[in-house]
Amino acid sequence: MKLYTKRGDQGTTIQIKGGQIPKYDPQIKTLGDIDELDSWLGVVRAHIDYDGYAKWLGNELLMLQTELYELLADIGVPRHQTITDAHVMRLEVKIDKWMGEVPPLKAFVLPGGNSVAAEIQYARTLARRAERSVDFLATQDESITASILRYTNRLSDYLFAMARYVNWQAGISEKQV
Repeated sequence: MKLYTKRGDQGTTIQIKGGQIPKYDPQIKTLGDIDELDSWLGVVRAHIDYDGYAKWLGNELLMLQTELYELLADIGVPRHQTITDAHVMRLEVKIDKWMGEVPPLKAFVLPGGNSVAAEIQYARTLARRAERSVDFLATQDESITASILRYTNRLSDYLFAMARYVNWQAGISEKQV
């Protein structure tokens, strides 16, 4: 089987549910934004020193990548609903745990510090873009659930808290403005 199909050569793609739509369709853009975030998290995982302090981080990011695949399916496959409020709660529990251990925020934090934390901060920006795409798609697609909207809203906070926690564990002070 060949990897390429040539079906998209005219600027359209086939949805799982069967229709042929332009590649700029809001659903395709949303799926692409989530896929970009998921791929970047793979880059972050590749840069983790698994022998060092952050072995937990690889497991956490792998779980998140798996959830993002479920999110892709929820958006692209009819009647596929995996992301629930339990997923949102998992993110909130981690956010609260990490933010409870790092120094309190007194100003804005500049992305940076440890290279992995900086990459997680970049993932945070990709999560924000994906959230905007999901929010826009929800105005046109009633299958986007409230749980999906809450989940994508929490993703950037989760990644922000994770990046702060990674810097804190590495003993790196954040630059605040």
